[in-house]
Amino acid sequence: MNEAEPATTTGNRALNTPLSTDELRKTDAYWRAANYLSVGQIYLLDNPLLKEPLALAHIKPRLLGHWGTTPGLNFIYAHLNRIIKKFDLNMFYIAGPGHGGPAMVANTWLEGSYSEFYPHISRDATGMQRLFKQFSFPGGIPSHAAPETPGSINEGGELGYSLSHAFGAAFDNPDLIVACVVGDGEAETGPLAAAWHSNKFLNPVNDGAVLPILHLNGYKIANPTLLARISHEELESLFAGYGYQPYFIEGSDPELMHQSMAAALDVAVDRILTIQNEARTRETSPGASAGPGIYPRWPLIILRSPKGWTGPEEVDGKKVEDYWRSHQVPLAKIGSNPQHLKQLEGWLKSYKPEELFDDRGVLMPELAALAPEGERRMGANPHANGGQLLKELEMPDFQDYAVEVPAPACVVGEATREMGKFLRDVMKLNLKSRNFRVMAPDELSSNRLDALFEVTGRTWVAQTLPEDTHLSPDGRVMEILSEHTCQGWLEGYLLTGRHGLFSCYEAFIHIVDSMFNQHAKWLKVSSKEIPWRSPIASLNYLLTSHVWRQDHNGFSHQDPGFIDHVVNKKADIIRVYLPPDANTLLFITDKCLRSRNFINVIVAGKQPALQWLDMDAAVKHSTAGIGIWGWASNDRDCEPDVVMACAGDVPTLETLAAVDLLRCHVPQLRIRVINVVDLMTLQPQHEHPDGLSDRDFDTLFTTDKPIIFAYHGYPWLIHRLTYRRNNHDNLHVRGYKEEGTTTTPFDMTVLNDLDRFHLVMDVVDRVPKLASKGAYLKQLMRDKLIEHKRYITLHGEDMPEIREWRWPDSHS
Repeated sequence: MNEAEPATTTGNRALNTPLSTDELRKTDAYWRAANYLSVGQIYLLDNPLLKEPLALAHIKPRLLGHWGTTPGLNFIYAHLNRIIKKFDLNMFYIAGPGHGGPAMVANTWLEGSYSEFYPHISRDATGMQRLFKQFSFPGGIPSHAAPETPGSINEGGELGYSLSHAFGAAFDNPDLIVACVVGDGEAETGPLAAAWHSNKFLNPVNDGAVLPILHLNGYKIANPTLLARISHEELESLFAGYGYQPYFIEGSDPELMHQSMAAALDVAVDRILTIQNEARTRETSPGASAGPGIYPRWPLIILRSPKGWTGPEEVDGKKVEDYWRSHQVPLAKIGSNPQHLKQLEGWLKSYKPEELFDDRGVLMPELAALAPEGERRMGANPHANGGQLLKELEMPDFQDYAVEVPAPACVVGEATREMGKFLRDVMKLNLKSRNFRVMAPDELSSNRLDALFEVTGRTWVAQTLPEDTHLSPDGRVMEILSEHTCQGWLEGYLLTGRHGLFSCYEAFIHIVDSMFNQHAKWLKVSSKEIPWRSPIASLNYLLTSHVWRQDHNGFSHQDPGFIDHVVNKKADIIRVYLPPDANTLLFITDKCLRSRNFINVIVAGKQPALQWLDMDAAVKHSTAGIGIWGWASNDRDCEPDVVMACAGDVPTLETLAAVDLLRCHVPQLRIRVINVVDLMTLQPQHEHPDGLSDRDFDTLFTTDKPIIFAYHGYPWLIHRLTYRRNNHDNLHVRGYKEEGTTTTPFDMTVLNDLDRFHLVMDVVDRVPKLASKGAYLKQLMRDKLIEHKRYITLHGEDMPEIREWRWPDSHS
């Protein structure tokens, strides 16, 4: 076949008839069985085999679900079963179209995997009735391919992530093919549009393959879809331009469509295997030398079928099949319209269930034989329960990367650069096992993690020029200027049993807020409510280039609010860390990479900064997550007059500089300095596993002394985390309050009242014993702020006393 031509089109279907008459009959029957089960899930409470005339008593009181996309998903599943058996493929199925749950549940029940995970949903009439009742029913299962669904790693409730998940699953899985169905509504989303470019990162030597299947059924919930309304030529050119070889299956006649789909899959899988075989037998990997278009043109199937295919053509005189009205429940008024009940009965009987199931409700043996066996079943593929495949990372000792800190604040270092050295050796130790990757949107070097390039390159299978650096088809660092794609890749990689880290500028991690939501919900359900789902490696974020050091980029790059978003999720799932220096960051990185079923958010600066703790102290402090810094405090033998707390590297610096000023000007003041690494220690223990008990919190923060808290992000989050604590009324928080510009590093803190001078004035205002003596100190601090503004306006940098400040030896 000429590669420039589609495999199957309206004009050449008759020439592509790979199915024998018997194979065609059985394939169509299997499809009808899946459709019957799908309709039954939406409507039926009882009478699963229609052995009685259908009555209202058999119908669910609330009709919920989505029919429109389901028959197409069932059609694809049936044909993938055939191709798996023909080629003995290791394949699983990602259902991108939203609310395609009925199809996934129906097909996994037919193949037997569903009943293995849920024995009470047996493969007979009793199990079928339970299968129907549980769908979108209290105490049952959701309407999408949720964590409860065997074979699923893509929830589908929110659209756009299926393709990046599929490629993430395929990376480093050379024997795996991921069949990814992309809905045409889903194809309109930004995350999905960017994910098509993942083919430029897939190495056929060491990676598996993704078979995208664009399902064009023409309509979203109430509107046509864009890709269904452009010409065939434009659609073909679009995907050829993306670098794919599209094969078209178009029509509505089941017999012709079955033959066309079988022919297209035969060609597509043969092409995948050919690409892989050729790449794996060549002496060098593709992409090793310069040249245009060197990545292979992977196949892509475009299936154009009617929305709501095989369902009611019309309801109440209005078009339903092949129209948006079939999107959800085509017959929605059964309780008040007897004609709808009659029409539903005719619809269900059109699938001829008596030919599909025996009197006990068991699938006919000749149809059951069409499904693959064992782990070749897509619902039982271990990659869709990736914790089963998870291997421990080989880890170097993080303490070997310690920054030498003879005394607090006498050494300057770059925290993430030290972290990069640690990650480099994590990568090195796991090169052979190929189960660790780092994702970043073109920011790895900017974020000081470029030590990784000493052992690996950036994944790249597109054109390479002689002057390019660190590009490799076998690279294990993945950079694409799409936060959505980075996160989608990593989620797919983690969900199929591997490890990784996502590094991003703090302000722009908000781009994936909603993806974070979906993954957090997946983890919450899968880790706590589904015992057969094995734990997976945690999703680890490193947020750097943060709010306090965006003096060159300015206001647009200043937003620490991702933390606020994260703490909305269940405490069992999320962790937030604010290491103040390199050694604490090394400990936290090691801890996060070893963890399971969490979302870990690490916020750390990349700029040169004072280092506070030697490694021994960092380990002890970070293990607790919170603690008194005795070397900075002077209240050891008495009650403190004030507690100075801090969380984050810049707030820590400003707090200690403020303490230095206070100890110089009011040496009789008793100060306790508390640093917070694990933000969730602030929550009560009964609300978060890392939270302090009330007694421990009171011991640290006192029950009646003023607390001045310098925090990295928005101040109200600290109030939210501590509002139940005894001393909350005495808590005063400084943090980011949406003030910023292109300015000096210190001026950023001044603009937000987080600087040392404001912190000193806060102490004066809140410690009663300073009421009279503090007037002169406040005046001095106000003068310093004026001096600061005049200096930066004239010189363009911070005052020497700010830039060169160190913790005095006399305080230690």
